[in-house]
Amino acid sequence: METVLSTDKLTKHFGKLCAVNQLDLEVKRGQVFGMLGPNGSGKTTTLGMLMGVVNPSAGSFSWFGEPATHHTRKKIGAVLEHPIFYPYLSGQKNLELNALIKGADPANIAKVLEIVELTARKDDKYQTYSLGMKQRLAIASALVSDPIILILDEPTNGLDPMGIAEIREIIKRIAADGKTIILASHLLDEVQKVCTHFAVLKRGNLMHIGPVDDVGKGEEIVEVQAYHDDLSILLQEFVGSASIKKENGLFEVMMKEGYHAKDLNRFLFDKGIVASHLHTRQKSLEKQFLEILADHKV
Repeated sequence: METVLSTDKLTKHFGKLCAVNQLDLEVKRGQVFGMLGPNGSGKTTTLGMLMGVVNPSAGSFSWFGEPATHHTRKKIGAVLEHPIFYPYLSGQKNLELNALIKGADPANIAKVLEIVELTARKDDKYQTYSLGMKQRLAIASALVSDPIILILDEPTNGLDPMGIAEIREIIKRIAADGKTIILASHLLDEVQKVCTHFAVLKRGNLMHIGPVDDVGKGEEIVEVQAYHDDLSILLQEFVGSASIKKENGLFEVMMKEGYHAKDLNRFLFDKGIVASHLHTRQKSLEKQFLEILADHKV
């Protein structure tokens, strides 16, 4: 897969504060790459450097294997902060103006309005739009030049649950169209639901990077309950048990690698025991995220 973004020890100091510290990232074409971290972790500063809004103090980055230029930035659409639109113009007119400034084909407007589900409101003035609609128009504006990469900084910030769900679906739709998306967020749920890969930042330092699908691998917990006086002893005999503890009347069996709930169920059945409760849990992104931040004292 083609590498669309690569950073090499990218660093930014604001006086004595190190906002981003020797950051090494690699984003491949087609990925939805989430930059996850609490407020003040350096996400927005990193995006600012990548878009040429903030000058790096040290290190470098490249788009499509070459240093950033006006030409490479034409392939990137971004929603970095609250976008500025004319309140008395309609969504359609604002996008026409945007296309004119960017030198984009106005024929793209109808398609991007469809993607962000604003076709029915395209002739309404921007000032009548809800916060969610304004954010969707901002995404449409970033897409009007048909970029290869879309950069979104906290795209669901301030939205209600319905607005958040709408933006998530739009991001999935854009990704399904083959675009690469780089998304900064402090919301674990957002990253887990829409991203293919993610990096965790803390005070400007890279704590973790990898596929979202790898979250929870290697740690599978099976909750089990059965009507048997010696269940705890029997569970210890199961060859797939790494550790066992009792929580709220249920036994929690940490499974060894390669063993699953069906193996435990078969073991109990062979002993003449039918489980009344059997449920598999895997480590959530939230748990892994908190462990990553706790394990690295920066």
